Amino acid sequence: MAAKIAAIILFVSMFALMIGGRIERHKITLATGGVMLVLVQGIIMKSGKAIMDVLAVKDLFLPGFWFSKAGSSGGEMGINWATIIFIAGMMIMVEGLGRAGFFKWLCRNIAKWANFNPKKILILFMVLSAALAMFIDSITVILFLATATIELAKILRFNPVPMLISEIFCANLGGAATMCGDPPNIIVGTALNYSFFDFLRNTGVIALVGMFVAVAFLYWRCGKNLDSKEIDIKELRKSMNPVEAIRNKREFCISSFIFGLSVVLLVSHEYTGLTVASIGVIIGAVSLILSRERKALIHDIDGKTLLFFIGLFVVVGGLESTHVLEFIAESVSKLGTGNDYLCIIMIMAVSAGASAIIDNIPFAAVMIPIIKHISLARGIPLDVIAWSLSIGTDIGGSATPIGASANVVGISVAGKHGRYIGWGRYCRDSVPATVLVLLSAAAVIYIRYFAI
Repeated sequence: MAAKIAAIILFVSMFALMIGGRIERHKITLATGGVMLVLVQGIIMKSGKAIMDVLAVKDLFLPGFWFSKAGSSGGEMGINWATIIFIAGMMIMVEGLGRAGFFKWLCRNIAKWANFNPKKILILFMVLSAALAMFIDSITVILFLATATIELAKILRFNPVPMLISEIFCANLGGAATMCGDPPNIIVGTALNYSFFDFLRNTGVIALVGMFVAVAFLYWRCGKNLDSKEIDIKELRKSMNPVEAIRNKREFCISSFIFGLSVVLLVSHEYTGLTVASIGVIIGAVSLILSRERKALIHDIDGKTLLFFIGLFVVVGGLESTHVLEFIAESVSKLGTGNDYLCIIMIMAVSAGASAIIDNIPFAAVMIPIIKHISLARGIPLDVIAWSLSIGTDIGGSATPIGASANVVGISVAGKHGRYIGWGRYCRDSVPATVLVLLSAAAVIYIRYFAI
C-alpha cells in the first residue's frame, strides 16, 4: 500500500509541476522518474527486478523489438524504447526535409492553392492530418504538418497555435479509425484477433462521425483566431515562386525520397514485420548516410523531448509496478451495474479520462483481461466493449498536452520555433473538443449496437 500511495503522490506532483509551467518539462519528468525508481521500487518495494522492468533495457535485445509479425516491439511496461528510437529517427528525417527547403516549397504551394486564406488551410490540414494518421503513425504526421504549419504562419503572418492544436486533435482522431493508426488499437486488435477491416467498420465509423463534429467545432473555435495580419495577396501571388524555396535540388530529391520511404515502411510494417523501432533506425540512418549535413542533423535533434518521454515512461512504469493501473482497471469493471449501455459508456469515459493523464498503451494492455471478464459475466458482446475501449483511449489522449505522443511532439515543434503552448492554452480548445467527440461516439454506439 505504501508503494501505491508514494507512486500516486509522485505522479500527481509531476502533473502539478507541468501545469505550473515554471520548470522545463523534461527536468520535471526525469527528476520524478528518478525519485520513483529510488524511493518506490528501490526503498519501499526493495525490488531490483521492478527497477529493471521499468528501465526495460532488456527489450532492446529481444528479437521481437526489431522484427515481429505480430507487431510487437518489446515489453509493455516501463520505458517504451521503440517510441524513443522511432521519434529520434523521424526527427532526423524532418530536419533533413527542412534544410532542403521541402517545407517552404510545400507551404508556398499550399498557400497559393488556398488563395492565401488561413481558414481554408485549417480545414485542409485537419482533414489531411486525420487521413494520414489512419495509415501512418501520428507522430510522423504531426512532425511533418507542424513544421509545415510554422512555415506557412511565417509566410501569411498568422498565429499558428490554433492550427497546431487542431491538427494534433485530428491526428489522434484519425488514428482511432484503424488498427494500425494508434498503439492501443494494435494492442486490442492483436490480443482479441481483430483485423484492420474490423476496426475500419467499427471504430472507423465512430471516428468519421467524430471528425465532422471536431472539424465544425475547431473551425468555429480556432478559425476566428487565424486572420492574417495585413498582407498584400496580389503582391504575394506575383512574388511567391515555390521553386525558389528549394535550397539544393539534390538534397530536396533525397529528402523527398526518404519521406516516401518512411510512409511505405509504416503502411507495410504489418506485412514486413518491421517494428517502429526498426523503421526509426532505418529512416534515421538513411537520412544521415545520404545527407551532406550529418553533424547539423544530429545537433538539431530535440533531445529535450526525448528525455521528457523517458522520464514520463519511468513514472508511468512506477504506476504499473505498484499495480495502480490494475486497480483502476478493476474499478472500471464495477461501473454501470444493471445497464449494459451505461457500462459501455462508463468504460469509454474512464478510458478517456485515464488516457488524458497517463500513457494509454499500458492502460489498454491492463484493460484487456478486464473487458473479457465483463463480457463473460454480463453477456455483453466483447467486440462492442473493445471498440469503446479503443475509442476512449485514443480520443481521450487528445485532451491534454501529455495525453498522447503526437501532442508532446507537436507542442515541442512549436516551442522550438518560439511558440510556447501551455496547458491552459492547449486545454481550452482540446478539452471541449474531446467531450463533444466522445458524446458523438456514445450516440453512434447506442444507435449501432443497442437501438437496432
